[in-house]
Parts: sequence; C-alpha cells; structure tokens
Amino acid sequence: MKKLINGAEGFLHDGLDGLALAHGDLLVLGEGRRFLRRRQLDPAKVALISGGGSGHEPLHAGFVGPGMLDAACPGQVFTSPTPDQMLAAAAAVGSEKGVLFIVKNYAGDVMNFEMAAEMLEGPVATVLTNDDVAVEDSTWTQGRRGVAGTLIVEKMVGAAAERGADLESLRDLGERVNSRTRTMGVALSSCTVPAAGVPTFVLGENEMELGVGIHGEPGRQRVALQPADGIAELLLGPVLADLALPRGAEVLLLVNGFGGTPLLELYGMVQAAHRVLDGAGVRVVRHLTGSYVTSLEMAGCSLSLCLPDADLLALWDAPVHTAALRWGM
Repeated sequence: MKKLINGAEGFLHDGLDGLALAHGDLLVLGEGRRFLRRRQLDPAKVALISGGGSGHEPLHAGFVGPGMLDAACPGQVFTSPTPDQMLAAAAAVGSEKGVLFIVKNYAGDVMNFEMAAEMLEGPVATVLTNDDVAVEDSTWTQGRRGVAGTLIVEKMVGAAAERGADLESLRDLGERVNSRTRTMGVALSSCTVPAAGVPTFVLGENEMELGVGIHGEPGRQRVALQPADGIAELLLGPVLADLALPRGAEVLLLVNGFGGTPLLELYGMVQAAHRVLDGAGVRVVRHLTGSYVTSLEMAGCSLSLCLPDADLLALWDAPVHTAALRWGM
C-alpha cells in the first residue's frame, strides 16, 4: 500500500485539518472534528446537514458553503458518522426554521441520522437519496443505494434553502429531485482502505465491475473490459430505461470519477455518453464532469441523469461557493 499518509490511524484527522486549512475562508472544523460548517452562518434559513463515511471526498464536506450545505459530518472511512456528530452539527448551524438532513440510503447512515432526528429538538426533516439503478439491495442497504445523484439533490435543495424556502418545501423538493435522478457506475480497479492495507476486491486485467457501489461493494456483474462507447451504453441503458425518458427529453448529465480516473478519460466518457443519448433522442442541457463522489483511489466512473424542469434548472444554475463547486459568485 502506497499512500500519502502518516498512518492509517491519523488519516482522517490529517485530511480534515488540511481541508479546514485550505478552505478557511469557507469552512470551520467543529470541536473534536465531529463536523465541518460554513464560516458565515445564516440563522434566517433552514439548515442543511449531510454526511457519511469519509473516502468519498469532496462529498460531503466539499459541498459546505453558500448555495449548498451548512454542515457535513464525516465518519471514518466508509463508516457512518455517529448521531452525536449530527447533533453537534445541528447545534452549531441550526435555526428556528429547522434542520433538513440529506442522507444516502446506506443502513448505517439511515439508522444514525434517524436516531439524531429523534433526539433533536425543533423542526427536523429528512431526504433519503437512492439514485443507483444497479441493484435493488446491496451489502449495506435495503433498496437502492444513494450515490452520485446525492450531489444533484444537495445542489438544488441548497439553492432553494438559500432563497428562504421552508422546511417542508425543501423536503418535498429533495424527494422530487431524487425521484428524477438515476445513476449507474463501473469500476476498473479496486481501492485500498488504509486500515485494511489491501484492495477491497481484485479485478483481472481485462475485467470491470458493472454497477459497483461507492464502497467497492459488488454490482450487477463482472464483465469484460470494453471501450468507452460500450461502457456508456452499459451504464446509460438501465438509467434511460428506469427514467423512461421520451424522445426529446432534456437532461442534466453528471460524469463522476471514482478518484483514480484522469479527467481526460472522464471527458471521453462525456463524448461517449452523448453518443448514447443522441441515439435515444435525449438532449443534454447541463453538464458536470469531475471526481465529486469518489471511492478513495478506485478507477472508474458513474453516469447520472437528472430530468429537470425549468424550476430545477434555475436551482442548478443558482450561485454556489464551496470547496468543490463554485459558480455565479
């Protein structure tokens, strides 16, 4: 195992400290490193809090800032944060307008955020993301997994919260965005969790894992490696079928890297995705390309489609200023 770390035990703490140093104009690291929050808080808006296991950066801490989240709770690598982290974050950023939790559908995340919501005083609501079409049940979930589409939910709901939307409206919006978003991913290699020191799984030189989860959990099947055009067809076929998009539909396309894929390859996947979507009569009206919801250094990518209406496009285009996303500011 070769990694730029001092050791497995301090891996998360060093990374959080460095994130706060690098983006001190935007972020404050909470006591005990239990959460990161916006430096400039707005008590007149609903507070948005998300979180999950570390190793998926920039999700979620990289999306804390104006236009997106108010706070994020980082767990250990691929491990849910604890309810006390969520309660501490809510105490730091919450307001009389309430708190909205945005939670990926993984058993540990769901359980711990539910516990925090039950203990939290004041108005609270939850949006559960489950955009992955690859499998209905997985190693750590009942139902579909929450993966890269979580970013789209956080961006649009964050924009609405910035405009002053109330808690119930934000919950409904999050559920609507989630229902219009689908994702499927592929892994070309495994990642290595520092505490384990060995790859999570092993792929042959000419193999890829189709439908992989963001923790390296299995997907639909292990298949022969294909060119980019073939991979795009394998990923987008199930996504298009699940969304049941008519010809002429307009979509937002997120090409997301898993941490070990060069940006040039991701842009190649944008081109490959366009070929598939053009053949289906679907038009891309917004793009986002890069490594945003990662799995440490795993090679591969996911493709997400969101079917936005005019209101959702306006929320996507609204200004945002975070460590990982910035436009309009």
